[in-house]
Amino acid sequence: MPVFLTGMDDMEIPKVYLAPMAGVTDAAMREVCIECGAQMTVTEMVSAKGIMYKNAHTKELLSLSKLEKRVVVQLFGREPQTVADTAKKICDSMGERLFMIDINMGCPAPKIVNNGEGSALMKEPILAGEIISAVKKASDVPVSVKFRAGFSNRDKNAVAFAKTAEDAGADVLAVHGRTREQYYSGKADWDIIAEVKRAVQAKVIGNGDIFTAQDAVGLLEKTKCDAVMVARGAQGNPFLFTQIRELLETGCVKTIPTEEQKIRMCLRQARLAVDQKGETLAIKQMRGHASHYIKGMKHAARLRTEVVRADTYAQLEEILTGILRPMDET
Repeated sequence: MPVFLTGMDDMEIPKVYLAPMAGVTDAAMREVCIECGAQMTVTEMVSAKGIMYKNAHTKELLSLSKLEKRVVVQLFGREPQTVADTAKKICDSMGERLFMIDINMGCPAPKIVNNGEGSALMKEPILAGEIISAVKKASDVPVSVKFRAGFSNRDKNAVAFAKTAEDAGADVLAVHGRTREQYYSGKADWDIIAEVKRAVQAKVIGNGDIFTAQDAVGLLEKTKCDAVMVARGAQGNPFLFTQIRELLETGCVKTIPTEEQKIRMCLRQARLAVDQKGETLAIKQMRGHASHYIKGMKHAARLRTEVVRADTYAQLEEILTGILRPMDET
């Protein structure tokens, strides 16, 4: 079996995932990450109620890139029957393109938590189990649950929560090594991911602080988890997936992207986004992506100021290709 895959009974699950990030991992970003080697992508989190009520924006979040032959759809909600009905609807509509249904029980955003959804469900393990069980019964595909080390730093209940999820039928557990209280600050606790792995039979995906290929391999080795999920490390750096694959398969990283390659990739992502959602919204969202791509480049601070004012693809292209002109002219 290739080193890049890990077995799960009679199927294989990817070794390296692109994590779902609300407002970030749209179809355009997922496509460039797949081009660079991401083996599995996850949609931005989708409201179960939004799907059932046929909310137009929610439906857009389920738009896939042409390269997503298989995909994980992430749902959030707190009503077991609603989440289950939505899972069934997605299974029926997506068919073979659907690899897995993921239930978000880790989002720290106040508007999600205040509705008792996302990471708030870590405080309600009985309800969480009911949601997972209902989705498992309604789904034709494996079910995963993404959660955190705990809700607060004083109550890291990831191990107990993982056992509850497994008992309810979860096939895969994705664990972010931070608490909700931490949001994205401090260091991810890889030790608690290892504890979850030792406590369950389900497959475990480790998540948190993967910014280099060495981080990915280090997490796999330290926790013995079955796969890793890359989140913020992929922003402005889809090449990270190439590097992870190289390190896993050959023991060394060969790909070091040049500034020109980064700019070209950023513009490719922008074109994909424009095609998928129209220029106005796409360029507004690409401002953040472009800022990540140019991080560390000469005059990056000035360039970011220009990038955040871009309203059209032509303006963004003019700003970014300005970085390349000295290279092109030599």
